[in-house]
Amino acid sequence: MLITLSRDIGGYLYEVFIEKFSVWLALGLLGQALFSARFLVQWIASERAGRSVVPVAFWFFSIGGGFITLIYGIVQREPVIILGQSLSLFIYARNLMLIVNERRRRRLTDVAAKATDAGG
Repeated sequence: MLITLSRDIGGYLYEVFIEKFSVWLALGLLGQALFSARFLVQWIASERAGRSVVPVAFWFFSIGGGFITLIYGIVQREPVIILGQSLSLFIYARNLMLIVNERRRRRLTDVAAKATDAGG
């Protein structure tokens, strides 16, 4: 029984990862690797800060991995991936827009504070 199970699993893995290998599969795996790397980036940043942190790199990895995975889903005609990544890409881009706007406001506030300090 154990030998049969081992052969069945080996055959399945061979079929999925070797027989079906293509450039599109490689692209899909790259997209998934980028997408997964964002969690590693977030974890390292949080450990260093001693609190939960979501660095800007997290959102860039999200967009890169999500976009590549979306292309893979479109080519492979996978509706779950297409719908999921389409919405996710919007959310990732919106988060980056919020970060840029916050940094712009902070810079303007800092410039105004320095001008007030210099004038007073």
